[in-house]
Amino acid sequence: MVNLIWAFMAIIGIVYAMFNGTMDQVNQALFQGADEAVTLTIGLISVLVFWLGIMKVAEEAGLLRILTRLFKPFVTRLFPDIPKNHPAMGYILSNFTANLFGLGNAATPMGIKAMEQMKQLSQSDKASRSMITFLAINTSSLTLIPTTVIAIRMKYESAAPTEIVGTTILATLVSTTAAIIVDRIFHYRRVRKNKR
Repeated sequence: MVNLIWAFMAIIGIVYAMFNGTMDQVNQALFQGADEAVTLTIGLISVLVFWLGIMKVAEEAGLLRILTRLFKPFVTRLFPDIPKNHPAMGYILSNFTANLFGLGNAATPMGIKAMEQMKQLSQSDKASRSMITFLAINTSSLTLIPTTVIAIRMKYESAAPTEIVGTTILATLVSTTAAIIVDRIFHYRRVRKNKR
């Protein structure tokens, strides 16, 4: 659906430019945008490799294991349907930890594995309570250190590229709390409806 919306917008823009006589500006914007996208992508590689390296060092030093242990009591309450020592719990904790450090690319494979494990646990084609909670928390932009945004700000020579960390933590607190509250409200409404 999103692809169709993008294609529709592009076609409308090109047709408008044809009738308005501004095709040269459209061509200039196309090539300039493509050039900037490639430059930005290549420029981000070094910063992302640095943060991924830091994440690997933290993992080898046992920092992630400590964080996982710290988060475990809280996360087991969020997912009461999953046994404490089930592999899904490990993937969920790893996914949350990677997301907190802004490493969305590293978190995605662990998120997919967590979903697979939760699907095996529920033995159903329908989304389980735990899967819905996991999706709600993941879409609430669970981030403490937005490494990609910091990298983009550094690329464009921001005077203080890390000044958004405080705002990001506040936004994460608000959005994640809201996601958990909405998830719980819908869950308890469904439970009450099924009891009738």
